[in-house]
Amino acid sequence: MLFSSMVFLWVFLPVVLIGDHLITRKAGRKNRLKYKNIFLLFCSLFFYAWGGVWYLLIMLSSILVNFAGGYLVNPGEDGRRRSKFRLVIIIAINLLILIVFKYFNMIIAIIENILDKGIAGLLYSMLYMKGTGELGLPHIVLPIGISFFTFQSMSYVIDVYTGKAQLQKNPVDFALYVSLFPQLIAGPIVKYSDIEHQLNHRPQKSERIVSGQKRFIYGLSKKVLIANTFGNIADQIWALDTANLGSPVAWMGLIAYTIQIYYDFSGYSDMAIGIGRMLGFDFKENFNYPYTALSVQDFWRRWHMSLSLWFREYVYFPLGGSRKGPAVTCLNIFIVFLLTGIWHGANFTFLAWGIFYALLLIIERLFLGDLLKKNPVKILNRAYTMFAVMIAWVFFRSENITQGLVFTKQLFSGRNSMYSVFSYLSMEVIVLFFAAVLFSGFLQRPLTAWYEKIRTSAAFICTDFAFQMILMALCILKLISGTYNAFIYFQF
Repeated sequence: MLFSSMVFLWVFLPVVLIGDHLITRKAGRKNRLKYKNIFLLFCSLFFYAWGGVWYLLIMLSSILVNFAGGYLVNPGEDGRRRSKFRLVIIIAINLLILIVFKYFNMIIAIIENILDKGIAGLLYSMLYMKGTGELGLPHIVLPIGISFFTFQSMSYVIDVYTGKAQLQKNPVDFALYVSLFPQLIAGPIVKYSDIEHQLNHRPQKSERIVSGQKRFIYGLSKKVLIANTFGNIADQIWALDTANLGSPVAWMGLIAYTIQIYYDFSGYSDMAIGIGRMLGFDFKENFNYPYTALSVQDFWRRWHMSLSLWFREYVYFPLGGSRKGPAVTCLNIFIVFLLTGIWHGANFTFLAWGIFYALLLIIERLFLGDLLKKNPVKILNRAYTMFAVMIAWVFFRSENITQGLVFTKQLFSGRNSMYSVFSYLSMEVIVLFFAAVLFSGFLQRPLTAWYEKIRTSAAFICTDFAFQMILMALCILKLISGTYNAFIYFQF
């Protein structure tokens, strides 16, 4: 069920908000949150089952494994050493679930190509990502959001083991943490230690509901008005014969995808944070204007921050972080971004994407970062960062390595083709392009201080509310027209 679908907007979300409000009014103070959690758990399970009941069984299995895992790793009379062994077993089970349901098809394709072509089959798999079908095994359909809820479950077990969180003895509360529908299938990744207290202590005041509504509407507008428009263009261009694109159309496709992926994912995160706020939960921010970054390091402090924080806390620091000298630090960075690429999908394109960022970050760590900090012409920093990010997006979007390499070649070929840029342009696209550039942080960041001064004034509140209603009406009109409406990060 998409946040940007009519069923969600007109049926599911109103039922959840009204039901949650009625429990607040009718239930006694002692049992209020108990009933609210049960209600939200039921709604979240229904939300996830909408995409397929079999998906729900996988998530329930993950909940059961990690709820039991909390008891197994909780340090007690057995001592920490035995708990550590159990922790490794629980993490291995979580990773096995990911491997089976997310990477099985890729592994089988590699095996089939090796059986058919020998060692050259591995190279073929890397370049084209196609199996031969020789083994005759059926493809496994990827459960929506499995990477997100698996990482959340693992954070609980690890936090209990390290003492950052208390053992959760209530299965309803733990199941709600894993399955809570706002951030269930596309993030942000919520660590258990961040939400532990909120499961049983969360005030719901009218100003928080209003603030959550505003955040949701702006997120919906990002998705429906901007991401959908440019996503449609990107999909059309990537579906063309890549070898005959020519530079103008290739750049058009890349710019469209660069806009799409930011507004699609940040829009979803905004909607998730907004819904969470209306229900009394505070989720951490997931984006901080990444396209205004002054370096690739800065970009990764601003892009998908919940994922970066997860890898930093649960992989980078345990490996030693930057405490063991430059060589080990560079190795740790490489490992983290190799895993970041693998986390995103079962394709060598994501592996290449992760390695590309690892190399850039290592170079910045060694010498380029200092040069960028000292550079007085910051527009050059932004140009370098956006260029690197956009080249990385080529491989993130491509179906295989070969398409990514050919697409990159087309960007710099300097030739035209039978395809025309003007066939993808319209007044709506041009207006939304300028809006997308301005609202990616270049307008908001300089006006932050001014916004803080006027945001509580009556005139601003009324104007802002009117603007929200206009945006909501435009979104509804767009959705009624049945335009492009897929979420990119659902595939992860």
